[in-house]
Amino acid sequence: MGTLAVAMILGIGLLAMIHKYRLWGTLWNDWFTSIDHKKIGIMYMVLGLVMMMRGFADAIMMRAQQAIAFNGNEGFLPPHHYDQIFTAHGVIMIFFVAMPLITGLMNYLIPLQIGARDVAFPFLNNFSFWMTAMGAALIMASLFVGEFAMTGWLAYPPLSGVLQSPYVGVDYYIWALQIAGVGTLLSGVNLIVTVIKMRAPGMTMMKMPIFTWTSLCANVLIVAAFPVLTAVLGMLTMDRYLGTNFFTNDLGGNSMMYVNLIWIWGHPEVYILILPLFGVFSEVVSTFSRKRLFGYSSMVYATVVITILSYLVWLHHFFTMGSGASVNAFFGITTMIISIPTGAKIFNWLFTMYKGKISFELPMMWTIAFMITFVIGGMTGVLLAVPPADFVLHNSLFLIAHFHNVIIGGVLFGLFAAINFWAPKAIGVKLDEFWGKVSFWFWVIGFYFAFM
Repeated sequence: MGTLAVAMILGIGLLAMIHKYRLWGTLWNDWFTSIDHKKIGIMYMVLGLVMMMRGFADAIMMRAQQAIAFNGNEGFLPPHHYDQIFTAHGVIMIFFVAMPLITGLMNYLIPLQIGARDVAFPFLNNFSFWMTAMGAALIMASLFVGEFAMTGWLAYPPLSGVLQSPYVGVDYYIWALQIAGVGTLLSGVNLIVTVIKMRAPGMTMMKMPIFTWTSLCANVLIVAAFPVLTAVLGMLTMDRYLGTNFFTNDLGGNSMMYVNLIWIWGHPEVYILILPLFGVFSEVVSTFSRKRLFGYSSMVYATVVITILSYLVWLHHFFTMGSGASVNAFFGITTMIISIPTGAKIFNWLFTMYKGKISFELPMMWTIAFMITFVIGGMTGVLLAVPPADFVLHNSLFLIAHFHNVIIGGVLFGLFAAINFWAPKAIGVKLDEFWGKVSFWFWVIGFYFAFM
């Protein structure tokens, strides 16, 4: 109720400001209904940054609870509340922070980089944005209803089934993800068609900017992976609403099939997040080393190899479920192999910097922080790819630290590099260098403090 009251006060204040300065027409005509890819890209970015405040608040509450709750002290969050915050943090940070920020970046830059007037389907682009925004709105609404899923961010049954979760929390989870997922899928189709069909005359595939290449691969993964998410959430919905038993072991279903399907979507998803940012780092390193990118074609091939291999590693998320030694061995080996093209990219960036005239501006600082952090995250990933090690480490803070090393050190640092790099193009002014550097050092020191 307190949260609802604060949100309503802020909302009324915002509406009063809009009314006072007569901004309704501008907002509606120039922004909300716009089919300009640049404006839609900026709206995606704003949505991502707003939701980041919410996801960050959840993270602070979880860490505070862990800091307080020991020696018989139960802390300030009851278990059911902690579980909701735990779930919301993961869902928001992946679906409603990382995805909108990356989609916004791709929306803004791809048509400009390939010389197209706009994306292939401008109206569909606006529709995709509002689907994502509606998903975010549902997550926020669940906060005021006072009920969200208590299942963890991927809602495994039987925990997410109607017997263990009879309340509306899981339903908010399902519908938020379904609606946003459809928006993402349509956006992926849109951007693939844009890159394939709308390049300027003379721009062959191997002449495309590297960001466009990595974004194309990410969108191929979106189109391949997101229908699986739609299907598996549809089956969970039917289990809850219609009494089907896809995931009920006792009645002929199989709850492990859910885990399989959710990760066939979920592992490509992490590459959907990181690949466009690999493109960003390539652009940044080249610009601030004042050199051409070292090994353009090897970068492209590495990206394509990662795209294909990302479909052959999903089972490493459940090494401990008893699939047997041969299955675990196969997925352990493919997981180790996927680190090779990623390592090749790191060397390409290092060789681009070698003998370059490097200027340590903010995007370059974020890139160097990324390279160090991501290599640590990558090495811990290779360690987790060893099934016996994973048996010891699964569900541990080591695994959480690995995940945050690659997602914060890779995706988020990449987004900060991109925002600082392309802000002058989007808003006409360069972002403040001093506050950018303050932010950079707080982030890097704070991150290592939290996850080392």
